[in-house]
Amino acid sequence: MPADNLTREYPPEKVEQHKGAEKEKEDALGSLISLGALLLLMFTALAFGAVESWSISVFGVFVLTLSVLWIAKAVLDKRIIVTIPATLWPLCAFLIYGFLQTVSRFDETGKRFAISLDVEATRLALEVLGILLIAFLIFANFFVSGRRLLWLRSFLILFGLGLAVFGLIQKYTWNGKYYWLIQPSTPPTAPFGSFVNHNHFAGYLEMIAPIPLAMFLVRSVHREISIFYCFAAAMMGIAVFLSLSRGGMLSLLSGFIFVVAFGAKPAIERFRGYEIRSRTPLFLLQMLAVILIVSAIVIGVLWIGGDEVVKRVSQVELSGAVENTGNQDERFLDGRFWIWRDTMEMIRANWQTGVGLGAYETAFPLFTKSNGALIVSQAHNDYLQIIADCGVIGVFLTIWFLVVLFKDINRAMRHRQVVMSGMALGCGGGVVAILVHSLFDFNLQLPSNALLFLVLTAAISNISVAADKATQAQFE
Repeated sequence: MPADNLTREYPPEKVEQHKGAEKEKEDALGSLISLGALLLLMFTALAFGAVESWSISVFGVFVLTLSVLWIAKAVLDKRIIVTIPATLWPLCAFLIYGFLQTVSRFDETGKRFAISLDVEATRLALEVLGILLIAFLIFANFFVSGRRLLWLRSFLILFGLGLAVFGLIQKYTWNGKYYWLIQPSTPPTAPFGSFVNHNHFAGYLEMIAPIPLAMFLVRSVHREISIFYCFAAAMMGIAVFLSLSRGGMLSLLSGFIFVVAFGAKPAIERFRGYEIRSRTPLFLLQMLAVILIVSAIVIGVLWIGGDEVVKRVSQVELSGAVENTGNQDERFLDGRFWIWRDTMEMIRANWQTGVGLGAYETAFPLFTKSNGALIVSQAHNDYLQIIADCGVIGVFLTIWFLVVLFKDINRAMRHRQVVMSGMALGCGGGVVAILVHSLFDFNLQLPSNALLFLVLTAAISNISVAADKATQAQFE
């Protein structure tokens, strides 16, 4: 049958379905890459945060495989369109500056001179950063359409819920082995779920938990799904609190506050134009539901393990800097103050160029005033560590990244489609949560948590671009 007779034989809706099916068939490889990217995200979290050599290697091979499939897709499509988020540029600048830190020269005695105090450590950090940026590009290019973004949203909520339930079960059935089977090479001091450290488990979930809350608050899903989303948000909140990560508790609340503060405004605006058909205003119903979610978290925490949470929170003291003697200090900031103090010494001595990306552990003994009983590999403050690693250039690049990121969040939340604006709101809440947690810990030094952060950033960027295009089309 001639192609021009197609519209005469089939009604228009059938033609559109046919075209859509052909397009979906042609994009099968793109769907495969998208699925692979989601599996990559899952792998990094389940592989103990991808902090060990074997997991980093698998992570790299996984990303390389997806990149090869991307190239193959471009060849088959006979074209390539690359979406580059604005937030990628400051991250690339970090990569370039890290490379410059490894440039070395040798004197006549063979002594090496470089900006980095540990060139090999910096090169390893650059490899991980490079892998993360390629993964960032993959997510930014294969989760552009509304359909793929909804895939991502559903995956994150389901995976976050599953991780929360698994973490709670393992907490109360812990036998000293991960997944009840894998014996750790070194007994962890505070494991939770698939993470060696409870703070990193909390950091991962606190980035996901605001998403279902936001989707409910902006009323972007049906009532039955809304109930499930409320349950998912509550379970993730319970898991964060029972992980006993005080930084995680504070950060989760920060993310929730962000979602409620910015999600309440559209709800109020809808309420003002809402024809009252019942005695209970819509906005009040939404706020009541948020209160119920928070209450469910509190009740769940108190029911399952309230005593240990109360004890843990009561240990939060801001009393001063206690030098570490090798014993684990239970107070929240006292165990970090001495590290921050010595990190500031490192910064003062290397404020222009930094000690080198990834070289913190090597440089720390040169500046610490402690007795050296513990090896300190991280600053327990991502912002201080960036300055220590990269100096004033790191400050500039961080500010550049954050300014672009929050501009994207602001634009994305104004998307005309409530589903997209709700997802942007939830991702923004997750970003705020981890940025708050970064004041007290080093979540963004873990490949798994850094990858999730970049995935949220990519989703926000794509929704922001779509919002701009929709706004332009409105006035054309």
